[in-house]
Amino acid sequence: MIILGLTGGIGSGKTAVATRLAVHAGVRVVLADDLAKQIMTDDPDLRAGLVAQFGPDTFDAAGALDRARLAARVFSDPDALAALNALVHPAVRRAMQAAIATARAEGVRLFVYEAALLFEVGADALVDHVALVTAPEADRVARAMARDGASEADVRARMARQIAPHEAERRTAAVGGTVVRNDADLATLHARADGLAERLVGELPRIGEVPGSDG
Repeated sequence: MIILGLTGGIGSGKTAVATRLAVHAGVRVVLADDLAKQIMTDDPDLRAGLVAQFGPDTFDAAGALDRARLAARVFSDPDALAALNALVHPAVRRAMQAAIATARAEGVRLFVYEAALLFEVGADALVDHVALVTAPEADRVARAMARDGASEADVRARMARQIAPHEAERRTAAVGGTVVRNDADLATLHARADGLAERLVGELPRIGEVPGSDG
């Protein structure tokens, strides 16, 4: 089984690449954001840590994580964000390793781990190959604004907290990874994703077509 770490900045199109890869038989895609959301609800140790760090109102009366409240708490407080990451990132890493073990046991040929913070949290050390999705900055900003209903200032503030594109490309090159350019239309991006899958594991039958995304 090949483990692919798929990354890229906000609005780069990495989710569109992940979604395209998922149409191939033998491919399993796990999104880091979805994994984090799941374990922040389901992992009792992580829940306890969040309550201890951020207070009981981190979860609502029904026991659901109050994501808006937590996001507001850490958005402009670097220390609070660091504390949140110190709790969540190790738990996500453990969950990722468990998902990889399950996929391997089930005969998956290509395991795709899509994560915006692949390099920042050292998850690149757990994968066999890194693919970085890049796109022109203006396109990234426009996509994120349309998708999230956010202002340009908010999007650029989020971009500033991610690894700079040139540094991401340098790190990708350093590990012999692949840069997937998202600088044309969706069909072109799909073709590039198909080519990436073929280079890694050979030609795979497709199990269906799905609409793209621009995450």
